[in-house]
Amino acid sequence: MTVLLPGADGTFRTHEPRRDGAVHATGGAPLVSRTVLSAAHVVADPYADTTPDGPAAVDWDATLAFRRHLWAHGLGVAEAMDTAQRGMGLDWAGAAELIRRSAAEARAVGGRIACGAGTDQLTGPVADLATVLAAYEEQLALVEESGAQAVLMASRALVSVARGPEDYLELYGHLMRQASEPVVLHWLGPMFDPALEGYWGSRDLDAATETFLKVIAEHPDKVDGVKVSLLDARREVDLRRRLPRGVRCYTGDDFHYPELIAGDDQGFSHALLGIFDPLGPLAAHAVRVLDTGDTRAFRELLDPTVELSRHLFRAPTRFYKTGVVFLAWLAGHQSHFTMVGGLHSARSLPHLARAYELADGLGLFPDPELAASRMTSLLAVYGGVR
Repeated sequence: MTVLLPGADGTFRTHEPRRDGAVHATGGAPLVSRTVLSAAHVVADPYADTTPDGPAAVDWDATLAFRRHLWAHGLGVAEAMDTAQRGMGLDWAGAAELIRRSAAEARAVGGRIACGAGTDQLTGPVADLATVLAAYEEQLALVEESGAQAVLMASRALVSVARGPEDYLELYGHLMRQASEPVVLHWLGPMFDPALEGYWGSRDLDAATETFLKVIAEHPDKVDGVKVSLLDARREVDLRRRLPRGVRCYTGDDFHYPELIAGDDQGFSHALLGIFDPLGPLAAHAVRVLDTGDTRAFRELLDPTVELSRHLFRAPTRFYKTGVVFLAWLAGHQSHFTMVGGLHSARSLPHLARAYELADGLGLFPDPELAASRMTSLLAVYGGVR
């Protein structure tokens, strides 16, 4: 089966799908040298009568099935994060239900899970820091009651009311003192969410880093790790080397993850990545190779995936979720290509076609003919196949 793929110049070229896919078999030894969490997407209900700004309609069966797929390959799940369209189609009511259901599923199958706690129930203007703190407390309590580890997500509301670094120190200190278990602190850069510009009280990243490190230094026993999504490998390495002993760095850098996970003679990063949603089986296989001490083979497996990741996460980076869900459809993890909030329209046809071509070249599709058939059907809908 061949596919006629459109290029940016409007011409078409023939592509023949690969037949030698990557490792898709489930099971295998547990991952031991790195803690690896995949931020997972949600599957929309394609038959729900809703609108882009209406409540999210989620296909819970398909959404939970995808999490079982990740757990079956030995990965942990980072739930209700930005990959799940928090603040971009998935509201707090939907996120709360997602956390409850996924945490229950994790207990049933023995899978690792961490869940995002933020302030996205605050949908209007926020008056003061106390309101932001109360929202965080509500979400933190729900995550802990579900039995999941909490990831304290960056808050748009906090940016809007914080007067400077001291407000971040006060609020995060309060939250960590009341957390029952160590949390993961999440620093999401403005390339993922423009409303987070100036997080930690400064637009100067060096100054923001100092505040971030001070929060950790004041509560090291309550910080399991930090999740850094700034797409700046050197800054992450510098930060990683300054963390207190026992505090992990979870890379969220979807541009430089192979080198950051491989590490150097002074340390390495663990992973909490959106790109490990489509790369799940291949990523798990690569980490098992790394577990043997073979860093070179690990890089040989993961380095070729960076081109796909950079393509999916190209500016506007916040729309990377569209490519992630698109690849899940092509891979057969869901029966349709629709998204909550109508986000399936956020990327162009040439962008999606290139994502298909790159993913197929990596052997990411368990059934290449199914992927080719679905790609052809999408092209037909767009009028690209006659």
